[in-house]
Amino acid sequence: MPKTSARLLSLLSLLQTRRDWPGQVLAERLEVSPRTVRRDVDRLRELGYPIAAAKGPDGGYRLDAGAELPPLLFDDGQAVALAVALQAAATSGVGIEEDAARALATVRQVMPARLRHRIDMLRFTAVGRPAVRPEPPVDGEVLMAVSAAVRASEVLRFDYAPAPRAAAPEDGPAAGPRPRRVEPHHLVTWCGRWYLVAWDLDREDWRTFRADRMAPRTPTGPRFAPREVPGGEVAAFVTRRFRGHDESGGRACRGEVILDLPASAVSPYTHDEVVEELGPDRCRLILGSWSWTGLAAAVGRFDADIEVVGPPELREAFAHLARRYTGAAGIRPPGPRRTGTGRGR
Repeated sequence: MPKTSARLLSLLSLLQTRRDWPGQVLAERLEVSPRTVRRDVDRLRELGYPIAAAKGPDGGYRLDAGAELPPLLFDDGQAVALAVALQAAATSGVGIEEDAARALATVRQVMPARLRHRIDMLRFTAVGRPAVRPEPPVDGEVLMAVSAAVRASEVLRFDYAPAPRAAAPEDGPAAGPRPRRVEPHHLVTWCGRWYLVAWDLDREDWRTFRADRMAPRTPTGPRFAPREVPGGEVAAFVTRRFRGHDESGGRACRGEVILDLPASAVSPYTHDEVVEELGPDRCRLILGSWSWTGLAAAVGRFDADIEVVGPPELREAFAHLARRYTGAAGIRPPGPRRTGTGRGR
């Protein structure tokens, strides 16, 4: 490939990776002079690429959106990343599997043989998390409406559909007579589900909402000044919320038990919880969860006798699970003992 043509392709590839490029930075990346960059930009314009220029000492270039989609350029790494992303779209929960497959076929068709070969070598099947009841996919229009409100920092109103008892600490109760009013901040994915992280204006607290249960209302409300999520990082906040931690980093429900197991057999399965050795076959375990029932169930996975140290809520959770498991086993609980005269044996 001639040197000028190769440089034009490199310049176009750079312009596609970010919104604004200072001319001097482009010159340094391409190892040419700013004058050469200006000439190359003019050549790309002649080929139909809408490139805007900003004057001044900090001036630069921007690839604007045109009436037609210009040819897209991918290096080897970008091609591999695109193939992986499109194939993994089957587990995105948005119901775009067919569109993603068609997009991958379209991209593959226009790629050179060496890149097609690399993509073909990366064929795989994306398998989502198994579920007892498959969750309904999220409507793409809902995601776009919510995302637009996040981007514009506008109050979002929506109806929130009632849901069966959840197996995770999802906020946002069933819809009432009034729609929910929130300041939307981030759309996130967690275990194959889409959630909105938002400040609930009526409850004056942070909440997470399942996107597949949201029905946005129009128009949106007034603009707001975005708040900072607790801790400053959305990923850390969502992780803490779904692992049952409160805003200070501790678990919402925390209890203490004694297990008839050595500490060495318990520690590998407790992550950052407290395990204290009390003897060769006995240990103290202090752990937390997002609910008392969940905490009791987490302790029950250890095949050992359990002594509850506290608090009373944890003891009640064990009693609740005992009744549930007894019913699941088909064992009728013993009735009250009869007193008085009866038939002899």
